[in-house]
Amino acid sequence: MKLQIVTLLAAALLAGCTTMTPEERRSADEETCRSYGFTKRNDAFAECLQRIELDRRAERRSQLDSMQFSRPMVVYRPVPVRVR
Repeated sequence: MKLQIVTLLAAALLAGCTTMTPEERRSADEETCRSYGFTKRNDAFAECLQRIELDRRAERRSQLDSMQFSRPMVVYRPVPVRVR
């Protein structure tokens, strides 16, 4: 339980440490598509950018799923009862 909380806090801290601005990420994605041989201002280039973004989103979903947040948290606190 404590490990999950520590992992969650670490993930939250690291999520705030983005190394690329959205503009830098877009530029890097465009460079990647150009390296594949696509040229700007055509459908194939736009599709390349779209696939990169979809892959990025799928990777994020996969990472979140692997953190096992789907299990409910169960809090157990015994209640003392007097026996007469």
